[in-house]
Amino acid sequence: MPSLEDVRSAAAGLRGRIHRTPMVESSALDELFGGRLTLKAELFQKTGSFKVRGLLNRVVALSPEERERGVITVSAGNAAGALAWAARDAGVPATVVMATTAVPAKIAAARAYGARVELVEGDLMGAYESIRDERKLTGVHPFDDLAVITGHASLGLELLEDRPDIGTVLVPVGGGGLISGVALAVKLISPGIRVIGIEPENADVVSRSLAAGSPQKLPTAKSVADGLAAPVCGTHNYAIIAEYVDQLVTVSENALVEATKLVMSRTKLALEPAAAATFAALLEHKLELGDGLTAAVVSGGNLDVAKLAL
Repeated sequence: MPSLEDVRSAAAGLRGRIHRTPMVESSALDELFGGRLTLKAELFQKTGSFKVRGLLNRVVALSPEERERGVITVSAGNAAGALAWAARDAGVPATVVMATTAVPAKIAAARAYGARVELVEGDLMGAYESIRDERKLTGVHPFDDLAVITGHASLGLELLEDRPDIGTVLVPVGGGGLISGVALAVKLISPGIRVIGIEPENADVVSRSLAAGSPQKLPTAKSVADGLAAPVCGTHNYAIIAEYVDQLVTVSENALVEATKLVMSRTKLALEPAAAATFAALLEHKLELGDGLTAAVVSGGNLDVAKLAL
């Protein structure tokens, strides 16, 4: 389990290399949901999502031999762009494995940042492992990696520094990278703050893992929130989530689409459906805002507009 010193060290290493994203408030959303919300706008982060926090932290930690070999990851899109950007910044060759059905804009972004993109049908993880081993590349897991987790934890530190009056933090959940990092930072500093995760019903691998008592794998995971459609729960992520996350809820595909449209309309933030998961939970009354301040992590803005037509 990473320590608070590990988290603060990662944040210090990232300072000045990534954006400190703003907190945004909306009286319209407060009135609609009956409480006080503040939004951590990670869609304004470099590469358009929170992913660059963890992936850059991992690249910084590479040994000279690992850098020489080059890095590889597997991703629905945001981690691919983040690793490509971080590797280019460090002068390290990068390869990313993505599905042929990935959002075209996310494929284009990874290429634009200089990565070699391998498009695969079927078993992405199997393809990733095969290419990694054949080319002797340095594997970088998109979420099940302690350096990635402590990099994401920098977001939790920023939340507490900018709004120490937060009582609850709402976090979208895919394989568990973001919520494990945020929960780690928040709970190590302020254990009384509630941390709640939100998953798509069609990709609820973390909820299933907690119910089973160990990390699980889904046969399929497909959602309009492609950034949350992870088929596996990371081992490191599972341990931190089981220790520090207070609650997980799931939301429907329809709610994800409606929440995306709602938040875009009320706040003018061009968020992607994965980032709207917290608002989907509020729309479906899976969560209710309490008397205190609730922070919702708006995790990214790499939107595929075509997917809003559900």
